[in-house]
Amino acid sequence: MQLCYFDENKHSDQSPDFFIGGIIIPDTKATSLEQTLSRLSLNYFGSSSLTKSCEFHGKEIFHGKGASKGKKMENRIQVFRDFARLIIDNQIPIRIARIDVRLHLAKYKYPIETYKLGLMLTLERFAQYLKSTKELGMVFGDYEADEISRAVVDFSEYKKAGKTPLQFGRDLGMIIDTVYFTHSHHSRFLQLTDLIIFMAGRYERLGEAPQKWHEREMFSIWTELKQQADLAIKKWP
Repeated sequence: MQLCYFDENKHSDQSPDFFIGGIIIPDTKATSLEQTLSRLSLNYFGSSSLTKSCEFHGKEIFHGKGASKGKKMENRIQVFRDFARLIIDNQIPIRIARIDVRLHLAKYKYPIETYKLGLMLTLERFAQYLKSTKELGMVFGDYEADEISRAVVDFSEYKKAGKTPLQFGRDLGMIIDTVYFTHSHHSRFLQLTDLIIFMAGRYERLGEAPQKWHEREMFSIWTELKQQADLAIKKWP
C-alpha cells in the first residue's frame, strides 16, 4: 500500500503558476519516517505534538511568522534542508502538476476550473506511479472546506467513468475508496508536502539563483531536490 499526500499553493497575478501535488510514501516506511519528522519537530519547536504551535508550514517558516516567529533564519532554512535530505535519502517520490493559469484560461474557450484540473493531473500522476509499483494507494489532502465535497464527488465520478475526463485521461483504479482530507497540523506528511509545494511555487519559475543569501540557499535546496529525488512535474498547458 502506498500513501499519497497532496497540497496546493495560492496563485496570483504576481505568481501565475498553480502548483498542486505531493509525495508518495510506502506503508512500510511510514512509521520510521513519522518518527524522524517527530524528532525534527522536537528539535525545532521543542515539542512533537500535532498542534498548530508545532506545525511545519512552509510560508511561515520562510518568513518567520506564526509558530516560527522569532527563530533565526539559518535555523528556519535548516528545516527545509532537513526535509529535503529526508526525501532524498528515502527516495520518496514527488509528483507535481504546474498550471500556468493565464495560459490555461487564454488557450481554452471553456477552460476547466484550475483546482479541478490540478486535482485531475495530480491523481493521474499518483495513479501512474501506483501502476508502476503494482500497489494500491490512498490519497490524503489538506483540509480546505470549500474544496472537499467537490473533490470527493469529482473523484467518485472519475472512478465511475473509469478515467479522468481529460482528452487522454488516465485510469485511477489503483487509488482506492475516496480522497481523504484532514488538517495539516494533524499530519506530518501533509506538512512535508506543504514545504515541497512552497519551494516549487517560489523557485521552480526562477532560471538562476537569487542574489540574497537566504533565497540562494533555498534555491539550492530546491535544485538539489530536483537533481537527486524522484521528482516529476507535469506542466500545463
